Amino acid sequence: MRVSIKVKPSAKQEKVEDLGNHTFAVWVREPAKENKANFAVLEAIARHFGVGISRVRFVSGVKSKEKIVEVI
Repeated sequence: MRVSIKVKPSAKQEKVEDLGNHTFAVWVREPAKENKANFAVLEAIARHFGVGISRVRFVSGVKSKEKIVEVI
């Protein structure tokens, strides 16, 4: 399944919010530097869907706040 992600880096708390239509907002504590926020996004999505992090990957948007992620 592919989902659209809107990332909010450097947040005070981590959370995943379903915005509908396969779109999620993800708040992560890590800054958008050195792929720290990207890794935190993968972890948050994996936790949200109850799968291992190895089953989540970026399809596009690695350097953008709007990403498409595939959950296998």
